[in-house]
Amino acid sequence: MLNSISSNGCDIHFNDKAYTELNHWLTEKNYSKIFVLVDEKTHAKCLPTFLGKLNKAYDMEVIEIEAGEQHKQIETCSEVWKIISDLGGDRKSLLINLGGGVVTDLGGFVGATYMRGIDFLNIPTTLLAMVDASVGGKTGVDLGPLKNQVGVIINPVMVLIDIEYLGTLPKSQLRSGLAEMLKHGLIYDEKYWNQLRQLDDLSLDDLDALIHRSVVIKNEVVTEDPREVGLRKILNFGHTLGHAIESFFLENPNKKTLLHGEAIAIGMIMETYLSTQLTDFPENKLEEIKHTFLNYFEKVDIEENDIPEIIKLMRFDKKNAHGNINFVLLKSISKPVLDVTVNNDLIISALEYYKK
Repeated sequence: MLNSISSNGCDIHFNDKAYTELNHWLTEKNYSKIFVLVDEKTHAKCLPTFLGKLNKAYDMEVIEIEAGEQHKQIETCSEVWKIISDLGGDRKSLLINLGGGVVTDLGGFVGATYMRGIDFLNIPTTLLAMVDASVGGKTGVDLGPLKNQVGVIINPVMVLIDIEYLGTLPKSQLRSGLAEMLKHGLIYDEKYWNQLRQLDDLSLDDLDALIHRSVVIKNEVVTEDPREVGLRKILNFGHTLGHAIESFFLENPNKKTLLHGEAIAIGMIMETYLSTQLTDFPENKLEEIKHTFLNYFEKVDIEENDIPEIIKLMRFDKKNAHGNINFVLLKSISKPVLDVTVNNDLIISALEYYKK
């Protein structure tokens, strides 16, 4: 059995123990109303499993939102707030967010702000949400195509991670989560990086212990720096370029929308290249990292005239200060460097490196 993890007052429980803890919590708290936020996919594929794990029938209201990053907007929050209000939600209500990162990010923001805050708990159903969105208390929505521009940092009362939900996912979604796990190895634990890059065929059995390790790594970082004033910035490795690429592909009708992990994988290749130029990262390790990501992720076509638009979107990165674009780079694997300012010529070189 995997040990539970405590994260700034929020307990993260795994598999069967998760439901034991949840049932105990629900009995003890006696909420006035329980709302379950899902999208159409988790409504069909995950909600029946979840309801089957409860030890009694609770009076629950299910609220469904549309799936996809394009719906992670304040307008969706308004709809959910109104439904909770219309259904008699009060300050003693509970919101259960059952879904991937869009559901847990948006649902957390809804819970944190409805009546100035009601209890909410997260049940991540994608690998990405389990290893990333589930830990650290970040909630929020996008502002148009700009990622996570509006939100608050607040922990759920509990996070429940059940690997059974991963059986409902296509391989592309599993790979998207794997990108964040690989990132945890690159910024924090070289042994873990080496373990992950050997996984030619990812099975659910492999994943249990690996997910736990990723949650432990992320939790150690966010516990030390809950407000992202220092160490927590290392979790943004690959995200400065990756988020800009994700936003560009999201708002451009001629481009295929990228999953978060697909965009971050591109960002990590580019930001490792920048590390060879600015922080003495070894060239042979750049090759290792590039081959690892291209082994798991198809190369994405970035055209010459896409580059200025991608650079323009980087202005909105939340690590920027005083007009400078700040990067997290690597000195070596597991040794990140914070707040490195990179000029436009080098950013263009990094985009060209990936294109080649």
